[in-house]
Amino acid sequence: MIESLLVANRGEIARRIIRTARQLGVRTIAVHSEADVDLPFVTEADEAVCVGPANPAQSYRNPAAILDAARSTGAAAIHPGYGFLSENADFARTVAASGLVWVGPGADAIAAMGDKINARNLMAAAGVPVAAGTADPAATVDAALEAAAAIGYPLMVKAAAGGGGMGMAVAADEAALRTEYDKVRAFAERMFGDGSVLIERYFPRVRHIEVQILGLADGRVVALGERECSVQRRNQKLAEESPSPALTPDLRAALLAAAVRAGAAVGYRNAGTVECLFVPDAAGAAGGEFFFLEMNTRLQVEHPVTELVYGVDLVAEQLRVASGLAPGFDPDALAPRGHAIELRVNAEDPKRFLPGPGVISAWTEPAGEGVRVDSGYALGTTVTPFYDSLLAKLIVHGADRAEALARARAAVAGFEVAGPKCNLPFFAELLNNPEFVGGDYDTGIVARMRAPQPK
Repeated sequence: MIESLLVANRGEIARRIIRTARQLGVRTIAVHSEADVDLPFVTEADEAVCVGPANPAQSYRNPAAILDAARSTGAAAIHPGYGFLSENADFARTVAASGLVWVGPGADAIAAMGDKINARNLMAAAGVPVAAGTADPAATVDAALEAAAAIGYPLMVKAAAGGGGMGMAVAADEAALRTEYDKVRAFAERMFGDGSVLIERYFPRVRHIEVQILGLADGRVVALGERECSVQRRNQKLAEESPSPALTPDLRAALLAAAVRAGAAVGYRNAGTVECLFVPDAAGAAGGEFFFLEMNTRLQVEHPVTELVYGVDLVAEQLRVASGLAPGFDPDALAPRGHAIELRVNAEDPKRFLPGPGVISAWTEPAGEGVRVDSGYALGTTVTPFYDSLLAKLIVHGADRAEALARARAAVAGFEVAGPKCNLPFFAELLNNPEFVGGDYDTGIVARMRAPQPK
């Protein structure tokens, strides 16, 4: 096992990584911005280094500052968490070239899966289902229109280098495609430095289901079940659960096998997630088809639901793979137990989901059987406007989905946050929503919940 670990992240995921590393006897180093100096993850690490001002580009996204901190503290490895530099292939290469261990997949795998068009083509070649779309970037609006004629409307217009739900738009007809193409291309150039645009079939009713994979040190790739991630606002997840209530046993087996093929196709090592679109059959019919969406070459925000269902500490396994060690579980005896639900408690209002930072004047976390809270803040700390609005992740586990739902309702009722805005009231509503409770929902559920009601 590596002896020391620098965590190149902040908030709840930094605390999460530090907790497991310390349990394994690994010395931990936190890096933080000037704005985060008082957050719990800073004091919980064995050592902490300020790497710059609040602006992420000058701190958490600053490769030179992160590497300087690693050298000055004698860190043996770097764990990037999620976001920031976690899927930056150049940074992963630099870390390895500096003689440090990168706790994540190799830079080549990150690069291969970071471009949506390249990833689509690789997956198609590996026998993973992909939706109809362009095999090359649509370099002009005329090229996009030509692709649309072959694919058919409606279409999804995507930034090929995008991620996290950013750089996407739906075009229902030629006029909309002309408008959205220019918008997405400009956004992609501004945000990602790459204006490449992918045109892909859009499905009006779809579910977002992903598979947790782990590439082991011996070269094998294993799947640790799926997660349903269809509760979204602005293409970004709010709640996840495992297993998905949408899949039949045969579909689940096919999905997991496809995810393993996806990882094997790029020689994947460490933790990653194969995200898919699942298009259900007509209402009332069991079944449907799935298509590869993208691969996240890092640990996911929602990894705790997999941990609770499979009894595997994914951060510990990441560290074991990075250290060249065998897994801490039997890959041939993986079996899910029960049901888990995760709710992303954000500093945002529960109606329009607009962020609202502030000083936390009340903070009471729920407890009890099957309840877990991964938090980044505490009473008296300040939620600043510089970063993602995630305050904590509330995760519950039950013997079945009904028990998990009941525990989630009780946990939401027992979670008190005051000071910044908070979306806990939304989850109280979601957990009693007939669509969600029944399990027959899709990515449009939040929009339907927030649609104006007839007077």
